[in-house]
Amino acid sequence: MMQICDSYSQKHSLFNAMNRFIGAVNNMDQTVMVPSLLRDVPLLLEELDSGGGCGEGDPQLSPGDAGAFFSRRDMYSHYLLLKSIRNDIEWGVLQQGAEEASRKKDKLSGDIGRGLPESAVEEEDLEKQFHYHLSGLHTVLSKLTRKANVLTNRYKQEIGFSNWGH
Repeated sequence: MMQICDSYSQKHSLFNAMNRFIGAVNNMDQTVMVPSLLRDVPLLLEELDSGGGCGEGDPQLSPGDAGAFFSRRDMYSHYLLLKSIRNDIEWGVLQQGAEEASRKKDKLSGDIGRGLPESAVEEEDLEKQFHYHLSGLHTVLSKLTRKANVLTNRYKQEIGFSNWGH
């Protein structure tokens, strides 16, 4: 069997980004044995910016700093969101609604009405859409992976196992 090396271009592939995200969520899922402990525990913005490490370089948590909250959601909400996104990636999502498909078709029809050939408009539009969404998806997956790692490490800190698994 041929071994694939993780070159620079492969490191930034969508496939690898999805695998890193799924791996981080699986690790989170295996670590968080009592998800209800995450209720009412805020996820701080500074934790997310730190990259999710669990070591000496992590910022100390200051529960009184209301401006540092990542969002109004607690860690339990983030936990459920991350698991839901993982399931969507692994099992697929429902197809877009008929209303949304109709709006996209109307937009395309407007471009054709301006005198552009239908096949050229579709190809140009599809290529632009693909690159736009591919770039956006990679960025979002990287952020979600970091969030899963932060949540896992914060859970370990909350239950008193800061060096657990290292």
